[in-house]
Amino acid sequence: MAKRILLAGVLGGLAMFVWLSLAHVVLGMGSVGIKEFPDEQAVLGAMRTSLPQSGFYIFPGMGLPPGATRAQQNAAMQTYQHKIQDGPSGILIYHPNGQKALTPGQLMTEFSTNIAQGLLAAFLLSLATGLRSYAARVGFVTLAGIVAGITTNLSYWNWYGFPASYTAAYALTEIVGFLCIGLVAGAIIKHGSTAQMSAVAAA
Repeated sequence: MAKRILLAGVLGGLAMFVWLSLAHVVLGMGSVGIKEFPDEQAVLGAMRTSLPQSGFYIFPGMGLPPGATRAQQNAAMQTYQHKIQDGPSGILIYHPNGQKALTPGQLMTEFSTNIAQGLLAAFLLSLATGLRSYAARVGFVTLAGIVAGITTNLSYWNWYGFPASYTAAYALTEIVGFLCIGLVAGAIIKHGSTAQMSAVAAA
C-alpha cells in the first residue's frame, strides 16, 4: 500500500500542478478580481518615500503603543471602527527593493507543495477503507479540496474584504486541483470488498 500511496501522491500532485498552471496561464483565473493602480508611478513614488521596509501592512492601523493596556485597546478599537468605516482600508504585501518573479525556484516550490498535497490526500484516502467505488474515492478527495478551498479564502473575504470574484476563482481553482488528485489517486488506491478485507484481517 505504501508504494501505491507514493505513486498516487506523486502523480496526483503532478496532475494538480498541471491544472494550476493551465488555470493561471491559460484561463487567467489567478488574476480574477485583481486591479492595478490607475496612477502607478505616483503611488509607488509615495510608497518608496514612506515605506522603506518590506512587510505585511494593514491600514488603517489601530495605533496601539507597545504593551498597551486593556483600556487603551478598547479605545483604539472604537477609533479603528470609525477609521475603517470612513476612510480607505486594505492590506499590502510590500517589497521596496523588488523581487524576482516566475523563477525556477518558485516553480519548484509550487510543484513540491502540490506533490505534498497529493501525498497527504493519498494517505487520507488509504485510511478511508469504506470507500470501495471509484466515484466515492474521487468524491472523498474532492471534499478535502472543498475544505481547503474555503479555509482561508472565505476568511480573507470576510475579514479583509477580498473581492468575491477573486475568492470564488481561487476556491474553485483549489477544489478542481483536489479533484485532479482524486481522479488519479482514486484509480490507484483501491480497497477490496468487505469479504476480502475480512479475510485479510483474519489472516
